Amino acid sequence: MRALPDATVSRPLRIAVVASARYPIRQPFPGGLEAHTWQLAHQLRGRGHRVQVFAGPGSDVGLGVRELPIRPPISDRARRDVSMPPESFLSEHHAYLTLMLELADNTEGYDLVHNNSLHYLPVAMAPSLPMPVVTTLHTPPTPWLESAVRARPSCPVQFAAVSRFTAAQWSESVPGARVVHNGVDTAFWMPGPGGGVPVWSGRIVAEKGPEDAILAARRAGTGLRLAGPIPDADYFRERVEPLLGDGVDHVGHLDHGELVELVGSAAVAVVSPCWDEPYGLVVAEALACGTPVAGYARGALPELLDSRCGVLAAPGDIDGLAVAITAAARLDRGEARRRAERVCSIEAMVDGYEDLYLDLAV
Repeated sequence: MRALPDATVSRPLRIAVVASARYPIRQPFPGGLEAHTWQLAHQLRGRGHRVQVFAGPGSDVGLGVRELPIRPPISDRARRDVSMPPESFLSEHHAYLTLMLELADNTEGYDLVHNNSLHYLPVAMAPSLPMPVVTTLHTPPTPWLESAVRARPSCPVQFAAVSRFTAAQWSESVPGARVVHNGVDTAFWMPGPGGGVPVWSGRIVAEKGPEDAILAARRAGTGLRLAGPIPDADYFRERVEPLLGDGVDHVGHLDHGELVELVGSAAVAVVSPCWDEPYGLVVAEALACGTPVAGYARGALPELLDSRCGVLAAPGDIDGLAVAITAAARLDRGEARRRAERVCSIEAMVDGYEDLYLDLAV
């Protein structure tokens, strides 16, 4: 563990990390949130901290996960109530309610809780806990989470935001969020040779804009390889699958080792969100592989890229994105890698969280 500023807090911390109950924390990751949680837990352990991850069933056993209880003990009579919420809502509610009540007893002696979920209960119930709570803001304001924040103006939760853009979105209700950029392991995401067909990676859903990426790549005449899970089979079948073929392929949901090889072999990474990405982990992964980025100038992308490693088009401008793909292919791959090392390395991310923990745990 790196040297700490005060000998009184140089001991390893016991940290409870609250993760997603909806998706397992394991490769191939369902999304950036799960990848972030996995990396954070491993890196904190590597620095000597004692980390307990609370996550959904099926998570990586190497994390030493304690599974969240997602099957609420609801009677058949209760289920027949006309106000019965959707099963998925009730499952998450029960999982986090049970966990927060357990943490309120703190029989394990945790020094702090890092809430890395998107659920409102870890924020709403934070005052019942005897230890500090850190919540990372991974998304724009959502009704349930914002309600929990605003219900307690003096809520004893320290907030971190994954980008300056996200911090600004939350500034009305969370004026003091500390920015800690997400990071990737630059010792794992290593530079590749480049020069190959451009790549698009991520969850294949409408808000990620795979259709725009395909159309732009066709206009640029480069072809495209898409990699990622298909959480919405209807969307993929109706909107994406008809656009495949003639140099555009879906190569599947790859694990990180396969993604490193794919992204590192591409001339360009295409990032085409149709919403304001709070961060965009695929940008950091591409830069670490030395692959310049062509994308839309929205969300946190302008914060992560500069003119030496990326070319941005106006949001929704498919012709502009096609031009960006061609231009980005001419950028220096070494500059892309250096940008990743400076701005979005896992070391910088964990440094930021560790400093935040130590401010709270003294």
